[in-house]
Amino acid sequence: MNTEKRLTNAYKEARIEYFDKNSKYIIFSDTHRGDDSVSDEFARNQAIFLHVLNYYNNNDFVYIEAGDGDELWEHKNFKHIRLAHKDIFIVLKKFFDKGRLRMIYGNHNIFLKNKKYVYKNYNYFYDEYNQKKVDLFPGIEPIEALLLKHRHTNQEIFIVHGHQGDFINDQLWYISMFLLRYLWRFLHIVGFENPASPARNLYRRHKVEKNYNKWIRKHKIMLICGHTHRAKFPKKDELPYFNTGCCINTRGIPGIEIVNESILLVDWRIKANDDGVMCIERTVVRGPEPIDRYDCINISNYDGLKTNCIDEDS
Repeated sequence: MNTEKRLTNAYKEARIEYFDKNSKYIIFSDTHRGDDSVSDEFARNQAIFLHVLNYYNNNDFVYIEAGDGDELWEHKNFKHIRLAHKDIFIVLKKFFDKGRLRMIYGNHNIFLKNKKYVYKNYNYFYDEYNQKKVDLFPGIEPIEALLLKHRHTNQEIFIVHGHQGDFINDQLWYISMFLLRYLWRFLHIVGFENPASPARNLYRRHKVEKNYNKWIRKHKIMLICGHTHRAKFPKKDELPYFNTGCCINTRGIPGIEIVNESILLVDWRIKANDDGVMCIERTVVRGPEPIDRYDCINISNYDGLKTNCIDEDS
């Protein structure tokens, strides 16, 4: 099944949520939380991400995790991930308890489609010290896609991980998972890259992004996703395809904020001030731009299919 069909099906079945000028969202994707072993690329950014989550929680944002939150392809036992990043899950639970956590599954945590798996691993965990069950995210329902609709204008923002239609990572996900878990996971440590990943393969990345733009042009809907690991914020003459980037960069964590009916791309990273004191700073990379600039009327006026992405190295 191609990207057109997969994205369209996800759009039709997406959970609908209404927003307005008072709504505040932060969208991150591809955290790939692992077990804190040498292959866990998220571990180096755990302290930054913990600070970032606390910032958005304290400022009453809704946290949208747009797929590949937990690295379940490499680590079949979620318990090891939860224990390795216990502090992260404590803050995520604060979002959940306040009704401000939206968990979208991607290809690397596609197991969250299974309600029994979710109930067993995400609803609660067993506290071995106190020998009792403890709630984690009781009743959570991970989704494939989220459709934000403006309460007054009905403008739509479609949020999905973005692996839909990526043949190797979608239809053949089980084979890709097997190879990653038992081969590429170990080869990556010594410098080899997984050719199935669009994050590591420039050709595959551009192909996926081109398919996103085709879908946007046909359906005239603003799209936000992850998957490619490359942050994207469209310029004035580009289709409204946004990408959160990923949270396993060595130099920072990008994300997309929606606040005051505007959208912006931000970046969080560790910097040193003039006195040599290390601190975590938030930088606005692109925007803010008003959401209504990307409504269906404006989309129909776009002629190009440019991608002009912000590279991780920029």
